[in-house]
Amino acid sequence: MSTVIERPGMAQGTEIERLTHAVAQVAPIALVPLDLRQRRAGLVIVDEVNGFCTVGCGPLAPAAPNAQVSRMVTETVRLAQAFSTGGRPILAFKDSHTPGVPEPPYPPHCEIGTGQEELVPELQWLEQDAQTTLIAKDCINGFVGAIRDGRNGVVDWVNAQSLDCVLVVGICTDICVMDFVLTLLSARNHGMMPSLRDIAVLEGACATYDLPRSVAEQAGLPVTLAHPQALTHHMGLYFMASRGALLVDAVTL
Repeated sequence: MSTVIERPGMAQGTEIERLTHAVAQVAPIALVPLDLRQRRAGLVIVDEVNGFCTVGCGPLAPAAPNAQVSRMVTETVRLAQAFSTGGRPILAFKDSHTPGVPEPPYPPHCEIGTGQEELVPELQWLEQDAQTTLIAKDCINGFVGAIRDGRNGVVDWVNAQSLDCVLVVGICTDICVMDFVLTLLSARNHGMMPSLRDIAVLEGACATYDLPRSVAEQAGLPVTLAHPQALTHHMGLYFMASRGALLVDAVTL
């Protein structure tokens, strides 16, 4: 049974909440439960690092505690613990940049040696976890960032485990998560991972950042950099689903 996502009170809330509600009416998304008990499934964690998730830790980190980001981390920790305990594979991306090497259009962030590129404290244990593969990436798209010496770390990971499902969580829903999921869908359809059937995204374990237009203007930024969190989160989910990803609201292991 699918659930069409709806947020109580959205239609009566702020302007951006009303807009998000209107977009969700004409471009709805449906969330379904995912049962992995009889599946060979792996968990992919995208960029849950200090530079994107820990308050005040760099220019792209939240300036204040953020409920969506906190929910993402909490849900990711719960899932990662369950996958690790159950002997299921985990792949964690860490956005990591060589100092002085830019990644347009973003300011310098997650530079190696700053601590911004490290997993959030709640997930630091993955560094020593036997079930976890860590991939440092220097670009938005983790699938591209996993290319080394003519091989792809994601493809090798899926094929080595003969995975039939990959569950994706992380930040940002409409940027790094979406780029990775869309490329993984194409790679699956191209036959690069013969065992892979489903690519799923857990809505509650994804997040994006919030930069209202008014805040962008006050900071002297171009208005085109405005990034309302609820709306862009929904848009990212919508585009992933439109390309064939499963959007899920509950996972059974």
